Amino acid sequence: MLTKKRFKNFALTLIMFTGLVVSAQQTTGDVTKQGDIDPGTTTTAGAVRVIDNKGTIKYLQSQNGITMLSNTTDDVTTTTWQLGGALTNDTYIDVDGNIFGLNGIELIDAATELASTDATTESDAGTGTGYTILVRDESTGATKKLLATDLIQSGQEAFTAIADQTAYPLTGSPILPTFSQVWVYRNGAKLIANVDYTVTASTVTLVENDYSVYAGDIVEVQYIK
Repeated sequence: MLTKKRFKNFALTLIMFTGLVVSAQQTTGDVTKQGDIDPGTTTTAGAVRVIDNKGTIKYLQSQNGITMLSNTTDDVTTTTWQLGGALTNDTYIDVDGNIFGLNGIELIDAATELASTDATTESDAGTGTGYTILVRDESTGATKKLLATDLIQSGQEAFTAIADQTAYPLTGSPILPTFSQVWVYRNGAKLIANVDYTVTASTVTLVENDYSVYAGDIVEVQYIK
């Protein structure tokens, strides 16, 4: 049985903890009471009945990412609240300009760990290989995962020109980035961006500015984004 003082301290601690971790769960109205926990059984949900020193019956329960484990060992009933579980509501943490970080994260060993090639949406741990990158969806604030190969894309393609050929569409129709990330060479000599060539979608167009394209010229396009 909890004393009134201990119950108040425990309740305040629980409120502060759950307010930090799942601050966007239900904050108004009544939360539906879960079924009473049967003392002596092991469960991860349910309502724990406590009585303060005035005889008032109260219930404690958890939801939305907080797991509760109730068990009995050596005739002592213990209920433990712990971080980890299924989110039942959209959850946001407003750091309000404060630092929110995680310590103890391991670095990827590039010698033995490769970017994932089989990651799937909403997959659980252990169902894929390699690593992905966590990113933020700015429209919703949601944390999502991104294939490492989608973070940085690059390409290179060489063409053998015909006389006066100016347009060079890239194989696979990749969307080319801005001039600062596209390099074009004619017979090994670098052309000047937006002067000697232009970029539109997946096509590089040469501008015969003080030069002419001859049959057999090698035009090379490199890009990274």
